[in-house]
Amino acid sequence: MAKRSISPAILDRIQQLSSSEGIDARTLETFALFVLNNQRTKKPKALSMQALKDAVFAHFEVKNTTALRKSGAFKMATDGMDTLNLRLKTSWEQLHRQFVGTLPGEASQVGDDCINGIDIFEYFKPWTVFGLDAKTASDEEIKQAYRQLSKKYHPDNKESGSARIFDRINLMYRSIAAEA
Repeated sequence: MAKRSISPAILDRIQQLSSSEGIDARTLETFALFVLNNQRTKKPKALSMQALKDAVFAHFEVKNTTALRKSGAFKMATDGMDTLNLRLKTSWEQLHRQFVGTLPGEASQVGDDCINGIDIFEYFKPWTVFGLDAKTASDEEIKQAYRQLSKKYHPDNKESGSARIFDRINLMYRSIAAEA
């Protein structure tokens, strides 16, 4: 990978920060070079529509879309989901996320809606979000993980509270409690 150099605009900003914040300009330049040279230049390749379909077909043990629509397991699994238009890639991505796994480029996600590397509104992965192993977690560990998350995201928490995230955490907790 070729080393990148710092653009004049970034050098100007470094000088401004150095002057206003009293930070050594060489330290900021070193950091800027580190960031520039360690950026991922390639985005992971998105799955093709056929690859998405094949993964979903394999999960439900069917050969094609017609058989998928007729599958009792598929009907039960998608009961309550928004109506799926199986002509659209977004619907196949939604099915892949829900039943197969993480899509390329979506592992270790970051952002306001992400907990433990999972976007909680794209993926329903309560065990991962709670940081627990479904096979070994005790009832006390489940309760403790729930308490920590609910305390952090409770709407009354002025720093990190979010009613949306809190509601999703509660839904995930009920799901885990029903499984355990």
